[in-house]
Amino acid sequence: MEDNLIRIPPFCYVHVLDRNTNLTYVVEGPLTYVFKDHLKLVSGKVPLQMVQIPPRSYCIIKNPVIKESGKLVMDDFGMAKVRYGDREVRTSETHSSPFPLYPFELMEQDLAKIPIIRPNHAYMLRALRDFTDDLSNSRNAGDEWLHYGPGSYIPRVECEIIREVLPVTIRPNMALKIRAIRATVDKYSNERQAGEEWLIRETGDYLPQVDEEVVEEVKAIVLTEKKAIQLRAIKNFTDVYKKTRKAGEEWLLTIKETDTHIPDVYEQLVGTVNVVVLNNRQYCYILDPVGDEGKNKFGMKELRRGECTFFLKPFESLEKGIQDVIVLADDEALLLKASELYEDADKKVHQPGEKWMIYGSCDYIPPIEVEVLERRKRIPLDENEGIYVRNTKTGEVMAKTGESYMLKPEEVLWELNLSPVVEELVCRQMTGETFQMAVKEGSDIKYKSTGKPYVRDKTRVIAFRVPHNSAVQVYNYKTKVSRVVFGPDRIMLQPDEQFTVVSLSGGLPKREGVITNLALMLGPDFMTDIVVVETSDHASLALTLSYNWRFKIDKENEEQANKIFQVRDFVGDACKTIASRVRGAVSAFSFEDFHQRSSDIIRAAVFGKKGDDIRSELNFSSNGLVVTNVDIQTVEPTDDKTKASLKKSVNQAIEITTEANKARAQHESRKNEEHSKGTLELQKVRDLIESEKEQIKVIQLKAKNMEVKMTGKAVGEAIAEAKSKKIYYESLLQQTELEEEAKKIEAETDLSLSKEKNMAELAYQRELDELEINKAQELAKIETEKFKQVIDSIGKETIVSMARAGPEMQARLLKGLGLKGFMLMNSKNPINLLGTASGLIPK
Repeated sequence: MEDNLIRIPPFCYVHVLDRNTNLTYVVEGPLTYVFKDHLKLVSGKVPLQMVQIPPRSYCIIKNPVIKESGKLVMDDFGMAKVRYGDREVRTSETHSSPFPLYPFELMEQDLAKIPIIRPNHAYMLRALRDFTDDLSNSRNAGDEWLHYGPGSYIPRVECEIIREVLPVTIRPNMALKIRAIRATVDKYSNERQAGEEWLIRETGDYLPQVDEEVVEEVKAIVLTEKKAIQLRAIKNFTDVYKKTRKAGEEWLLTIKETDTHIPDVYEQLVGTVNVVVLNNRQYCYILDPVGDEGKNKFGMKELRRGECTFFLKPFESLEKGIQDVIVLADDEALLLKASELYEDADKKVHQPGEKWMIYGSCDYIPPIEVEVLERRKRIPLDENEGIYVRNTKTGEVMAKTGESYMLKPEEVLWELNLSPVVEELVCRQMTGETFQMAVKEGSDIKYKSTGKPYVRDKTRVIAFRVPHNSAVQVYNYKTKVSRVVFGPDRIMLQPDEQFTVVSLSGGLPKREGVITNLALMLGPDFMTDIVVVETSDHASLALTLSYNWRFKIDKENEEQANKIFQVRDFVGDACKTIASRVRGAVSAFSFEDFHQRSSDIIRAAVFGKKGDDIRSELNFSSNGLVVTNVDIQTVEPTDDKTKASLKKSVNQAIEITTEANKARAQHESRKNEEHSKGTLELQKVRDLIESEKEQIKVIQLKAKNMEVKMTGKAVGEAIAEAKSKKIYYESLLQQTELEEEAKKIEAETDLSLSKEKNMAELAYQRELDELEINKAQELAKIETEKFKQVIDSIGKETIVSMARAGPEMQARLLKGLGLKGFMLMNSKNPINLLGTASGLIPK
């Protein structure tokens, strides 16, 4: 029985299947339900809770039942009809009471709170089917729109929530770039095409529309007095300043137009432009300047002077940047060239291409018509310095020396190019080296330069110092005349002149081209050469010969001076000539004969003979060279046999010479010894004679000294006695004079004392008298004051009474007053008072 019974609490339900009709229906509680045999509980043994929708909540039911006027619609079999595949949103407003789920109804979404859309927010909705919303707006499937807040949104089955659209806050100095996803109308009622972009500039919250997407936030660019921006138009449009811009146009925005700028979608920021500030000592050139009509003057140039401040406009540029005013000193100048017709401040017209110069001291700013070619400075030149100058009009090249020189407009510095050999020799002298130094390396001699590398200024006149006792030849290609300068002197090389290079043979034996120099030494000097000769007995010898030479010329004679340079290599020529003579002469003698008379043979071969005498010098008439001496330094055989024979002969000669020298030395020693003995004896006799003579002189001197001594003693005693008496009488006279002087001083002293005493007594008496007088005056003054005080103390009325009283009364009064005498008078009885005062003063 219990299995066929189920208790359904309130707000619960069960699904019961009628097996006879195969229909399922809902049984709601509270109820105790008894199942019949054909009924079956299909919802489970536990009753199901009804769906209770709390306030401001909703749920979604799938396959909902059909109701009309709040009542279920049943089919012909008595079962509730459902909308298969459909859904229904149920809220607390539509279903305030709990409700069961009928068969085939499913809870697709559990109970949920109704979404609340905040202010300035919205939900983006998409229509899933065609329908008409609560505002009578027809929505087609796929349509999207926004449901704006603030408010609650009750979901509908006809649409779905895609996302919540959040507002974008646009702050001051900021804009929002919006792009249209599809053709739409924006909030300003402007039609927008798909892909079109625009800016929202109003500050506050902005809610993008369905067909809009936020591209980015665009910040404003702050413009200052030192900063501007350059913009380019992407397409034709009208900017926020109501100016029409064409595609590709560029313009500049400064603080004069606005202090902040937000680039529009059709504006491209080319870059920021900094202000160009020129002070009063600066200027600049503007290329392609913008004219008054606002367009660039391409190919033109504009000069702007300071003080000024400006921005470079589009396509404008600075040529060479900001430049300082050219300040010319008094020794400077500018070489200018007119690039077009130009009239200067002096109303002088310069044709295009004309060159001229302005001289300092001054400030100069080149106009746009003038090109500064060069800044020149006066070149200071000493008397031994100079420069090469070329006139570009005439082509003439000149050397300016000895004074400071400023190039003229048509003049330029000219470089004098020398051959590499001459260049090296000239630069070598600049480093302090005049000749090559001979360095011996093994058995050979090499000539090396010891000077440091030096780079010559080719525009400077070459000042070559000709050493002492040397000569330098200079050839002028213009006049085709050579001149020879003898040292010590200095050559200032002219533009058309070149040095004659002296190339001499050197080394041992002599080789051509070893020594190269510009100066030719005149001698006297020597040169050494090795000559290989062969004697008549076929002995081969290497002779090292040294020749003394000099040039014998008249320096004042120009023809003879040039003569010394006629032979290119006088060393090689002379050595070859002398070697030829020596070889010819030695070949006529045997080795023994040559070894014994080598000096005479070679001198005769070199200088020749005049009769039986050998000449003293060898003259070369071609260049004036004179060889004055020949010295044989060494004679060395070239083969071993001859060398051994020569060594043996030399050793024998050395032994013979040594023995001869030894015998000669012994003979000289004995001779010197005997001579020394004789000289010693003779000297002894001479010394004895001289000693006796000196003894006689000593005795004579002693006698003379004794005589002088006795005479001196007598004379001294007489002189002493005379001087003693003279001193005595002089002292006596002086004593008498001193006594008289003492008496005189004593008398004068007494007189002076008496005089001083009298003067002191007189002064004392005078002071006493003055004191007595002062005392009397003071006493009189005191008595007068006393009398005055007495009178003042008695008073005027008392005196009047006394005058009126009798004599006795007067006597009493006077006695009472202590007065010894008195006198009364009036204006009617005048009395002579000249002697009265003296009578009143007690004596």
